[in-house]
Amino acid sequence: MSVAEESAGEARAPYDPMPHGPAEVGVGPWDGPWPAGPGSEVYDADLLREGDRRNVVDRYRYWSMAAIVADLDTRRHDFHVAIENWQHDFNIGTIVRTANAFLAKEVHIVGNRRWNRRGAMVTDRYQHLHYHPDATALAEHLAGQDVALWGVDNLPGSLHLESAELPRRVCFLLGQEGPGLSEAAREACAATFSIAQFGSTRSINASVAAAVAMHAWVRTHADFTEAWRG
Repeated sequence: MSVAEESAGEARAPYDPMPHGPAEVGVGPWDGPWPAGPGSEVYDADLLREGDRRNVVDRYRYWSMAAIVADLDTRRHDFHVAIENWQHDFNIGTIVRTANAFLAKEVHIVGNRRWNRRGAMVTDRYQHLHYHPDATALAEHLAGQDVALWGVDNLPGSLHLESAELPRRVCFLLGQEGPGLSEAAREACAATFSIAQFGSTRSINASVAAAVAMHAWVRTHADFTEAWRG
């Protein structure tokens, strides 16, 4: 009998057609006496009662959103990520989700305040989001925190991200899918950096480029003893 036949009669989560893994994400109602005493303030009564099916790591099961954000704030990394939003780019949500996974200090939206949150999968609620009318305003905001603004785009004259010495305090600015960084964004950046490519395509997806840039920072500066594996 095939794996598919063996699992055919099992109830699966609607978003999980794979034949392996748990039937449901998360955990059910808390089993036993509820947490009490020092440290119990992090728990959410509704989640304890009803179960926690959120897309969070086990460390934060049953925690309130405010408690999770507060804990993340004690460990956030020193890099930022910014995205230009002139065309309601669908990549923004995915970039926000990746920023959460790598624990960015802040996420910045340049241009239109409205953006497609679907790809973020609610992770934007755990991030500090800032909105700026243009790249100049973003640069001024970052300068006040002594954060360098680096553009990520395969423009003529861009430096190689792979061989660059990444500063600890840096913000990666991504442009729109297709046109890339606007002229104003290029002028606001201290420099622009490209990601090495070897195939026939002219560019890679904006959210992929953002992930590569953020992971480059992680490889250089992060403390891997604090990373979790799920």
